[in-house]
Amino acid sequence: MAKQIFWTLAEGRVLRDAQSVLFTCEEERLRARGVFNGHPYKERVVLFGTADPEGDPERQKRDFISAFSELQGRKFLLFLSRIHPKKGCDLLLQAFAELAPELSSDLDLVIAGPDQVGWVPELQSLAQRLGIAARVHWPGMLKGDVKWGAFRSADALILPSHQENFGFVVAEAMACFTPVLVSNKVNIWREVEASGCGFVEPDSLDGTRNLIRRFIALPAEGRAEMASKARSGFLKYFDIEVTARDFARAIGFDSGAPLSSSVLIKND
Repeated sequence: MAKQIFWTLAEGRVLRDAQSVLFTCEEERLRARGVFNGHPYKERVVLFGTADPEGDPERQKRDFISAFSELQGRKFLLFLSRIHPKKGCDLLLQAFAELAPELSSDLDLVIAGPDQVGWVPELQSLAQRLGIAARVHWPGMLKGDVKWGAFRSADALILPSHQENFGFVVAEAMACFTPVLVSNKVNIWREVEASGCGFVEPDSLDGTRNLIRRFIALPAEGRAEMASKARSGFLKYFDIEVTARDFARAIGFDSGAPLSSSVLIKND
């Protein structure tokens, strides 16, 4: 009630009078509708962008394998994000374990990222109980060329999050020609689906299992096509140069018109 009153008396009027209210993706725009009553506003999506990774891809892959030699000659699905309950890491372990009999024996799971809440020991115990500990790798937080090498070496990025405002790692993976497997709680899932560069499923055990099962069922040419579409999708939706030009158009900068009031909605 207090938020609605504040919206009616103050914030809603600001958005009503803005030239446009900018959202970072289509899902965010749709989710914002109807949250508060009154004060209609003009919507526009201006996607966040990220820089195209620099460096030599082959050297980056070598750097990654050099740092984690146990993955030499192995295929793997990559989770790369904060290790936090909202990211669905437990679902990922359970789904991988349930599908283990169907998976190629040389396919592993890499769960990389900072453990900000001390959850890794519990997840490692879960992997042990599920009988997949030998196939799950925990490299910690990855940076620089080693991070890019992880993206480039992975068969696919998988992110079964329960909530993700944007999902920069998804855009970064796409930039590296890496297919992406995401839940429909990753807010850029619509752009992933439109690009044809991965699969989208609910943030549940069934959904996570389906992400893996659908991907491993693809023939080699299907995976290659998905990888190519990942790169094309990045260039269309997430390349920083594209998004910067879109933002310039949104504020009238590229047309020579004076800059006028705009509001950017971003959920931190």
